[in-house]
Amino acid sequence: DVVAVSEHHGHGCQRGSSPRWLASDLPRRPTLSRNGAHYVEAMDDPLLPPSTELLVISGETCRDVLDVAELRSALAAALRAHSDGGASVPPRIAARIGNAFLGAMPGNVEGTGLGAKLVSVFPGNHGGDVPSHQGLITLFDQTNGTPLAVMEGAYITAIRTAASAAVGADLAARADSGVLAILGAGVQGHAHARAFADIRNWSEVRVASRTPANARALADAAGATLTASFEEAVRGADVVALCTDAHDPIIDSTWLSPGVHVSSVGVGREIDDATMARADRVIVEWRGAAENAPPAGSHELQGMDPASLVEVGEIVAGRASGRDADDEITLYKSTGHAVEDIAAATLVYERAKASGAGTIVTI
Repeated sequence: DVVAVSEHHGHGCQRGSSPRWLASDLPRRPTLSRNGAHYVEAMDDPLLPPSTELLVISGETCRDVLDVAELRSALAAALRAHSDGGASVPPRIAARIGNAFLGAMPGNVEGTGLGAKLVSVFPGNHGGDVPSHQGLITLFDQTNGTPLAVMEGAYITAIRTAASAAVGADLAARADSGVLAILGAGVQGHAHARAFADIRNWSEVRVASRTPANARALADAAGATLTASFEEAVRGADVVALCTDAHDPIIDSTWLSPGVHVSSVGVGREIDDATMARADRVIVEWRGAAENAPPAGSHELQGMDPASLVEVGEIVAGRASGRDADDEITLYKSTGHAVEDIAAATLVYERAKASGAGTIVTI
């Protein structure tokens, strides 16, 4: 350690004067230049924390280790924890760049995980080589805050969004639902086809998109029926999943049959006002979706009484029901929630560690 030396005589210092540093008495160590200043290079730099191992997980590994049914169970538990008061999640914040934004979503779910997601949403990337949604998720140790992992966030965002919607549909759709309509054939269309595949015994899955080539690709991949329009896909369907980036409504209330379940995950206003008014039950991840302006909240829920909404976690806990009658119209509106990211990322981390997947780096 470097110690201050006090001289009481000599070197021009008189008895009783204040101690002063004597450069000649300090230990000599190599110096490093930092922007013009000179710092003593110590063996243990007090500015550096202890090294720790961090697991880096690619999107491909996230896909390979995640089981969708297991993910749905983890998401249901996390959403229940939120509704039970067992999570700390502030509303997301975003830095805007024109019509794009960078969002930050930190959260802690008791007994599950602590982490944060950074996600960039650039709508102008649609149709190009760069995805519209990109991001990273970090996890930290809940006992001491040590960073544990960083992983690609776009795949997790896509599949947890669809899987959360599937949780909502499983809780609120009629048990005898047989026809599923997926509106939108981009990333979320494909994710919904995977996440909804086994929640009911579907007799028909219909696909519609404003981009015919995308609709054909999804229909081929999912073994679905290609329809010529949104209206054709919706009429007579038991579950209607809206998965677009549309700014304006893509459905009409008159297309909906009694007893239908409508699910919407788009960040725009996918649902028309008449459908919102017809819904007997509106289900959300959190009531804050009606209390916060977009992008934290939902366009369709602005102005609604939060007390009129039902949280998914409340249905999971048995404090509310998904539907009370077969002819009810139920509606799930998603904004995304950090507990979903934490649940999905923690599941990925645990499975990756158990299988030896990912890359360990020391930081």
